[in-house]
Amino acid sequence: MGDRNLLKQILEASRAIWDRPETRSAVRKNFANVLDCGTPALGWEVYASDNEEKRCYHRCKSRFCPSCGYRATLLWLDYQEAALPDIPYTGIVFTMPRELWNIFKRNRHLLHDLPALSADVIQQWIKMKYGVSVLIIVVPHPFGGDLKFNPHLHILISAGGLSKSEGRWIPRIELQKNALMRMWRYAVITHLRGALKAQVLKSHLAVQELKRILTIAYERHPQWIIFVDRIASKSHFLLYAARYVRRPPLASWRLLAVTDEEVVFVAKDTKRKRLVPTPCQLSDFVRLLAPHVPDSYRHSVRYFGLLSPRARGLMQAALFVLLGQSIKPRPRRLSWRDSLLKFFGVDPLIDSHGQTMSWVRREPPVLA
Repeated sequence: MGDRNLLKQILEASRAIWDRPETRSAVRKNFANVLDCGTPALGWEVYASDNEEKRCYHRCKSRFCPSCGYRATLLWLDYQEAALPDIPYTGIVFTMPRELWNIFKRNRHLLHDLPALSADVIQQWIKMKYGVSVLIIVVPHPFGGDLKFNPHLHILISAGGLSKSEGRWIPRIELQKNALMRMWRYAVITHLRGALKAQVLKSHLAVQELKRILTIAYERHPQWIIFVDRIASKSHFLLYAARYVRRPPLASWRLLAVTDEEVVFVAKDTKRKRLVPTPCQLSDFVRLLAPHVPDSYRHSVRYFGLLSPRARGLMQAALFVLLGQSIKPRPRRLSWRDSLLKFFGVDPLIDSHGQTMSWVRREPPVLA
C-alpha cells in the first residue's frame, strides 16, 4: 500500500480505539472524514466525454486529511504572499516548561487562548519600547518531533512598525528576547492562575498541588525558551509555517510501515539532532495522534496587530502606500479542477484521448 494510504490504514485498523462516545468529537469526526475521503461514502460527480465516463469522488476537506490539507495549505500560501507587504520580518517561537503541557492538553479551552496571549505580550512590549504597531501572525503548534503534546507558538512579526501618531513607517525594531520571555512567562502563569481561581481549569490534581506546579513552572527560567530569528522575507516563514497550518502533524513520508498491531514512523531526536525510525503500538500511536486533531471552529492561524480583522482594509491599504508598494490583487478562489492543474499539473477532466469531459450528474453518498 502506498504511503498516501498509510494514515487511512492506521485509522481503519484502530477504529475500535477512537470511534467511541468518550472520544473528543473533533477526533471522531476528522478521523472518520479521512477514512471517507475520496470514496463513495461522500458521494461523487460524474463526468463524461464521447469516449469515457469518470467518477470524481467528493473530498472530506478536513484539516487533518493529508490530501485535502495539502491543497488548502497551497491556497493559503498564495493568499498570504499577496496580502503581506515585501518587508523584512522576524520569526519568534514561544515555548513553556513541560510541567504545563498536560494542563493545556486537558484544558483545550485554555490552549486556544495562547495565540492572543502571545500577541498581547509582543504588542505591549513593542508599544512601550517604540510606540508602533506591527504585523503579527501566530501559528499554534501542539506537537514535537516525536508526536508528544508540546504546545508552542510560531510567530511572524514585521521587523518594522507603523507610528500612527507620526503617520510613518519605522523600518527597524529590535526585539529583546529576555524581556519578552519574562512577559510571556508572567502572562501564561497569570492566565492559568486566573482559570484555577475561576474553577475553569480541569485536573485530577488537588488545587494546592496545581498551585505548586504553576509556581515551579514560573521559576524554571531556562525552560521558558524563546527563539528569535531575523529573516529576510515573508516566504521563508510562510513555507515553514505551512507545514503545520492545515495538515496532519506527521508527513506521509514519515510513516514507514503499518500492521494491525504496530506503526513504525520517523521521529525527530532533538538531543542527537537526527531522525530515527520509531516503532509504536497501534493503540499508543493513535493516542499520540488524537490530541493534535484541531477542535471544530478553531483557526489554525491567528492574525493580530496591523493584520487583525479590525485593522484590515483601510489601514492595510494605507500601510502599502507608506511603504511605496502596490497592493497585490487577492488570488481568485480556484476551483477543484484549476487548483489541481496549477499545483499538481494534472487536469482531472481530460480523458485518455485528450478530450475534455463535461459534468453529467451528481450521485449521493453510499452508506456502508
